[in-house]
Amino acid sequence: MFSLNPETAHNLTFFALKALRYIPLARPFVRMIYSRKTPDLEREVFGLKFRNPVGLAGGLDKNGEFYNDLGNFGFSFVEIGSLTPEPQPGNPKPRLFRVVKDRAIINRMGINNKGIRNAVENLKRMKPDVLVAGNISKNTSSINEDAVKDYESAFALLYDFVDMFVLNISCPNVSGLSALQDVSFLSEIVDKLLNLRMYFDEYRPILIKVSPDISHQQLDEIIDYSLMSGVDGIVAGNTTRSREGLTLPQEKIDEIGNGGMSGAPLFRKNLELVRYIHEQSRGKLPIIGVGGIMSGEQARQMLDAGASLVEIYSGFIYEGPSLVRKINKYLQK
Repeated sequence: MFSLNPETAHNLTFFALKALRYIPLARPFVRMIYSRKTPDLEREVFGLKFRNPVGLAGGLDKNGEFYNDLGNFGFSFVEIGSLTPEPQPGNPKPRLFRVVKDRAIINRMGINNKGIRNAVENLKRMKPDVLVAGNISKNTSSINEDAVKDYESAFALLYDFVDMFVLNISCPNVSGLSALQDVSFLSEIVDKLLNLRMYFDEYRPILIKVSPDISHQQLDEIIDYSLMSGVDGIVAGNTTRSREGLTLPQEKIDEIGNGGMSGAPLFRKNLELVRYIHEQSRGKLPIIGVGGIMSGEQARQMLDAGASLVEIYSGFIYEGPSLVRKINKYLQK
């Protein structure tokens, strides 16, 4: 798979997952190999019961098509999206790059997805047997001053079909999106969603996904706002514009160009982000730690730094589908 273009490999992988649905006993066989029963790792966070602390980060199941298939690999929750109110193609190709030596991925996908309504139809058709987090964002064509309308629309349409929400206000691959981390923009969006939530019968937790690139001053404002407003938690964090930790020659880095980096070089940066949020919030703000987790030991470090849950993405690509099982086995020990 690594000999193929990354986006081609991604599409082939999901084609294979879809094909497994039609092979008798294939899915129970996958669960038997990769999923591990861990009653001692169960935890309640945001009022939801997680069978273990490991989830799949947003960006892999972009359209909410494979949450159950991915759940068979042992994840306790799967983050779908990012999803926007209207479909959008994302940025021009090539837009996804591997740096295999450093176990990193650089992407400038631009939140390509088929839109909220398509995801809702998928969720209606395939009842989730894993907790689903809906990652929502604004359409690229929407200016920041109108972003609240996009988040409100996406939130309302998806509300009855997911277990919790992640607000993507920090993707570096959409023009102007990271500016929504400014509390003046953020509070307008979140206040609307918190008010809207009161009109629904069920309570859905709302989490904010922050960038590891923002300043401590801006992060402090987000933490203070979250504690005061009733935001349920923080996802720490998104991909980074930094290329720190890559061993590629500078000309190769320049050749790849812009994009958010995930993977092993991001781990230390996001670990400190989790630790900082935990300390500044005095442990009152639940955190999902994500970024560069490649082993059980690193998952344990994230949890020790203050995360209540962790998510993996690049580790699932580089270490293979057994990583979830290995992490949970390590945590049990």
